[in-house]
Amino acid sequence: MSERYILLVEDNPDDEELTLLSLRKNNLAHEIVVVRDGVEAIEYLFATGQYASRDVMNAPTVILLDLKLPKLDGLGVLKRLRADDRTRSLPVVVLTSSSQDADVIASYNLGANSYVRKPVEFGAFVEAVSSLGLYWVMLNRPPPFHIS
Repeated sequence: MSERYILLVEDNPDDEELTLLSLRKNNLAHEIVVVRDGVEAIEYLFATGQYASRDVMNAPTVILLDLKLPKLDGLGVLKRLRADDRTRSLPVVVLTSSSQDADVIASYNLGANSYVRKPVEFGAFVEAVSSLGLYWVMLNRPPPFHIS
């Protein structure tokens, strides 16, 4: 398996750029893979479609998942991940602009490991993403990934 990496599921180019800048600024991931909608996230994680040649055993260290995505929203992605034994234990951090209680509750009910609202202010955004990266990439020990 290759080095630890982050899967960023984000459709907003500005939020993507800020997230990448924040993570790279603090050297928190050697690799960050970006997918831009829910269907692409599922294809990537299950090595289907355009990602059919990807090694499915090379799982991300953590998934940063936006909720408001085209094609399949973040809750749909989370539901699909938690329904499959191969991806059930992958750490998923919902990183979204939504502060709706219903989104928070649904995310946790579907198995999110954390729910973080994206700060609007640039400095706060950088700090929040840096803190997330530090914890999930450097401190947290993810479960071993295996295909059943």
